[in-house]
Amino acid sequence: MHGTMGLRGLLCVCLASLLALQAMPAQGSPTRSPKGGKKRPALDTAVDGVAIRSLKVNCKVTSRFAHCVITSQVVNNADEAKEVAFDVEIPRTAFISDFAITAGENAFLGDIKDKVTAWKQYRKAAVSGENAGLVRASGRTMEQFAIQVTIGPRSKATFRLTYEEVLKRKLMQYDIVIKVKPKQLVQHFEIDVDIFEPRGISKLDAQASFLRKELAAQLIKKSFSGKEGHVLFRPTVRQQQSCPTCSTTLLNGNFKVTYDVNRDKACDLLVADNHFAHFFAPQNLTNLNKNVVFVIDISSSMEGQKVKQTKEALLKILGDLRPGDYFDLVLFGSAVQSWRGSLVQASAANLDAARNFVQHFSLAGSTNLNGGLLQGIEILNKAHGSLPELSNHASILIMLTDGEPTEGVTDRAQILKNVRDAIRGKFPLYNLGFGHDVDLKFLEVMSLENNGRVQRIYEDHDATQQLQGFYKQVANPLLRDVELQYPGDAVSALTQHHHKQYYEGSEIIVAGRIADHKLSSFKADVQAYGEGQEFKTTCLVDEEEMKKLLRERGHMLENHVERLWAYLTIQELLAKRMKLEGAEKANVSAKALKMSLAYQFVTPLTSMTIRGMADQDGLEPLIDKPLDDSLPLEMVGPGKTFVLLASQPSPTRPSSEVQQLPNQVTGVDTDPHFLIHVPQKEDTLCFNINEEPGVVLSLVQDPDTGFSVNGQLIGNEARSPGKHEGTYFGRLGIANPATDFQLEVTPQNITLNPGSGGPIFSWRDQASLQQNEVVVTINRKRNLVVSVEDGGTFEVVLHRVWKGSAIRQDFLGFYVLDSHRMSARTHGLLGQFFHPFDYKVFDLHPGSDPTKTDATMVVKKRRLTVTRGLQKDYSKDPRHGAEVTCWFIHNNGDGLIDGAHTDYIVPDIF
Repeated sequence: MHGTMGLRGLLCVCLASLLALQAMPAQGSPTRSPKGGKKRPALDTAVDGVAIRSLKVNCKVTSRFAHCVITSQVVNNADEAKEVAFDVEIPRTAFISDFAITAGENAFLGDIKDKVTAWKQYRKAAVSGENAGLVRASGRTMEQFAIQVTIGPRSKATFRLTYEEVLKRKLMQYDIVIKVKPKQLVQHFEIDVDIFEPRGISKLDAQASFLRKELAAQLIKKSFSGKEGHVLFRPTVRQQQSCPTCSTTLLNGNFKVTYDVNRDKACDLLVADNHFAHFFAPQNLTNLNKNVVFVIDISSSMEGQKVKQTKEALLKILGDLRPGDYFDLVLFGSAVQSWRGSLVQASAANLDAARNFVQHFSLAGSTNLNGGLLQGIEILNKAHGSLPELSNHASILIMLTDGEPTEGVTDRAQILKNVRDAIRGKFPLYNLGFGHDVDLKFLEVMSLENNGRVQRIYEDHDATQQLQGFYKQVANPLLRDVELQYPGDAVSALTQHHHKQYYEGSEIIVAGRIADHKLSSFKADVQAYGEGQEFKTTCLVDEEEMKKLLRERGHMLENHVERLWAYLTIQELLAKRMKLEGAEKANVSAKALKMSLAYQFVTPLTSMTIRGMADQDGLEPLIDKPLDDSLPLEMVGPGKTFVLLASQPSPTRPSSEVQQLPNQVTGVDTDPHFLIHVPQKEDTLCFNINEEPGVVLSLVQDPDTGFSVNGQLIGNEARSPGKHEGTYFGRLGIANPATDFQLEVTPQNITLNPGSGGPIFSWRDQASLQQNEVVVTINRKRNLVVSVEDGGTFEVVLHRVWKGSAIRQDFLGFYVLDSHRMSARTHGLLGQFFHPFDYKVFDLHPGSDPTKTDATMVVKKRRLTVTRGLQKDYSKDPRHGAEVTCWFIHNNGDGLIDGAHTDYIVPDIF
């Protein structure tokens, strides 16, 4: 790999929903003083010779279809080549449609192909689980796109990324949330949102969490009139400063654009170039009464904050039920119990009794998911059969679980069949997966098969609000059994046009093709059932209005309507394929692939290569979106730097320059320093273990599966007798007894199943190995990744000593890339921290070392003195590492780790 130029030479641009950036600043330009007098001196915001000349986000929305372009120009003013990185976040629901890099006179363009072809062209395809690639998951709703390039001296590079998506209406508005986090001043910073809605815009707002109200009013320009709306945020370098004399930026938070459209007419039909989009969101309807059953997991894994937050949310949701609603509660642990066993009206007395039940139920045993769901379904079905007046209500089943089925029927296919057969399409099932231990794909398939959807509830301080937020979206049904019908001889390729229910504040969108010469006969008939009456309406195309719109918006309107239809169709095909097997699944996949290629979308079935651009091994980067939408996106060729130089070598970076890398991980490295990343705190804890060479330590131990990782310490060959000096991991043993898998890793060799004479690989090899559920990828002279199906993903980093190093022999680092499927009982020096835990830090004060801060930490009911310090994470850069700020726990982690560090000493690596 080319040497990185480190934090002082790294460009990083981040976008949440549209943009978050973390980039090298640009050269400032002279600006006038507030009084208009002589110019103030220019702010020189270049760092290490690298500057951002401009960073712009332009988003054009046409009838809910958003086409967004992020452009960043970087200038290298130095006399040597520099490495820069383009790093943005886009919505998980969006499709990348274009990417290009221009360096000097050379242009490198993205080329979208089917995934199989693209992977074949990339000769060293990496496995899922390789962390630190071009694209990966970020936060709750975003995916991160990143690429590193080396540009020549006195030259510039321009990055341009395009993505597209259909905006979804929630709670009576469309949201565009832009997370802004530059961390430094930027010369030409701009967010420009242009909205065109044929029905007219009814409201438009824009807010920035990082700006005071009066400053936001000054800097954010927003306007709307008729069909057009516009938001512009273009702060000068001076306006970005956190104070008049500061070189730091105040841009740190969310920039949010919200809008809605006029709904004075029931019909909203848009036709352009033989495609149509029908937007259905009628107003002034009476709320339907609803029958709702809450099915709640009370297994022992819900203990602690999860059950507390679930109860808080349930109590608030009960308070939102209307007198005409009917409800019941079902709890499932090892056994299944219901509150009433039948629907009861939401009277004051019944709600009080339900609140009392919620406040006092306790957790019990395993997870009888099948039993709980079938009990909830039976309650709704029984009400439909025995109480005719309830059959006109909107029935809803909401299930929350934090784990996988472990009691009763546990076979997933059988559970899916049982639920499907019991509901029989009569009402929607909404599944809420609490935390990361749930099989979200399984829950999603179940919801899709039963007219509902799935949502993950993140284990965080706001889980109660997340649960309430979901409920608000389905709390007010207005129509049920909504059918949107179109003439069979006039339309084809329709997207979903039957919906079980329509909720207040949402919107139904149907798109399709119109046959040639059939526009005059095209219409939309809508039929549904509302409160006490049937709902019917017919929508016709106003051809004169369409012609007028085409004159106003031209080709953009035609293009956006067609791409809106393509986007919705591909999304529905990808959802449908999740429910299918065999030939049916292959047929649907082929249709989705054909459309993805035709419209040049990076989807789970396609990949983008970048023509003419290569890494040091001559390989093109590959932009890849996973087949399973619950997994992060990946980049094949992770951690690579792609060279934009014709013949100039990449400079070597001094080890003092440290690249700042995002997404810290938990791991152990060097002497041995343990890093425990705590995502819910956005912080890191660290501690050392001081032991003698030869000692073997337990790093990860999962008693449920037997999976283990143990590491043996080695000493520095230059050790002084009688003096404690550094120890390092020189031998790792990774074992998965369920599949008879063992892997021994040393700085010299990698041995598969050493006890039975398995194959031996060196660190000069590039290989991908699979044994049953375990995949091992060796990345030559760098690292190896072990990925265990339904388990974890781990990285071993190779450290080679170099001339002049204080360490005289090679050693290993070990990092945890993904552990959310490991059992709750996982232990070990690292494994005990795989699941959320809480701590508090307060009373910050100068320590015995005046350059460092001490504080008091309360963790695991213990009070510790901790010190703020720096460690290094080598998971992405084994040579230089990335500095990580952490709270250091003294005395071998005493008080943070369970027991004493000597409890983790084991006899052998296996």
